[in-house]
Amino acid sequence: MKYTIFNAIHKELGAKMVAFAGYEMPIQYPYGIIHEHMVVRQKAGVFDVSHMGEFEIRGKDALAFVQKITINDASKLSMGKIQYSAFCLPTGGIVDDLLVYCMGEWFMLVVNGANIDKDFAWCQKNTKGFEVDLKNVTDEVNLLAVQGPKSLDILQKLTHVNLTEIEYYNFKNGSLAGVNMIISRTGYTGELGFEIYFRGNFTVAKKVWDDVFISGAEFGIEPVGLGSRDTLRLEKGYCLYGNDIDETTNPIEASLGWITKPAKADFNGKDIIVKVKEEGVRRKLVGFILETEKFIPRHEYKIFAGGKEVGYVTSGNISPILNKPIGMGYVAVSCSQPGSKIEIEARGKTFPAEVVKLPFV
Repeated sequence: MKYTIFNAIHKELGAKMVAFAGYEMPIQYPYGIIHEHMVVRQKAGVFDVSHMGEFEIRGKDALAFVQKITINDASKLSMGKIQYSAFCLPTGGIVDDLLVYCMGEWFMLVVNGANIDKDFAWCQKNTKGFEVDLKNVTDEVNLLAVQGPKSLDILQKLTHVNLTEIEYYNFKNGSLAGVNMIISRTGYTGELGFEIYFRGNFTVAKKVWDDVFISGAEFGIEPVGLGSRDTLRLEKGYCLYGNDIDETTNPIEASLGWITKPAKADFNGKDIIVKVKEEGVRRKLVGFILETEKFIPRHEYKIFAGGKEVGYVTSGNISPILNKPIGMGYVAVSCSQPGSKIEIEARGKTFPAEVVKLPFV
């Protein structure tokens, strides 16, 4: 079991800790997931996401290497810009989704915590023919996500960097709470928010944590756990690796065609992805809302339409905003249009649902 640098702080605050991605992480604090969800939607919450992985790519062929292993077009990036992308297998299956940070002459890749070892091995395997220096700096980097409509006001008091000038999917290097860090206008909640990357020991990390909470006290800031992170991302229709996307799914059927750039030079999985795009998909990842209360559609529940099995659930939960059960899943293309009626099977019963356009909220 690994521990983030904030582990003792979470326990002191009464967090319920669980094993997640090889780390002991806070799933929720005493007031619960729904409370934390609403805090982020209405005020601001702080997530410890130090379990995420960071890789540095340096060297003469840094850009060419990133172009080869990711499906988006990193040549469009300049210093301070970020791109949502994915690693793909030659088969078109998704190894992981990630963020690509352009640091000028080099890149930082931010990958999912559960996939750090797998992703780093995949990157190493793909370095053949490229002059690059690949380094896994995950254990050196602390990462907090400050998310919610009050996040900018809270962090602005701690830095001279003008946060209003940082556009979505952009970052600046600067000092915040007296610590040099990457201040990134990103997040996994769909709210105004920032992710701050910094190095330092426990004393440094605790100072940043404490200063953020002191600054945010007047705005009702609270620590929030991974439970609400999941409900927040689901309301926005954001994919979760291992649930909604994996090595058996390709970006086109996962509705990630917008980050897939077949016009660029060769990249892993290009031939298959182009073929899928030309021929069309047989199934598609969709969002749906249940017409039944108090039923949660769970991962791998079967989906039916007209008495025929047409797919399966990938993610599901109760939406705290809509107060209705919502979910995502793969269905046959014939059932993928908004308004399509489907049924979710569980415990020998079926529950009616309707396909809707994402996001839910």
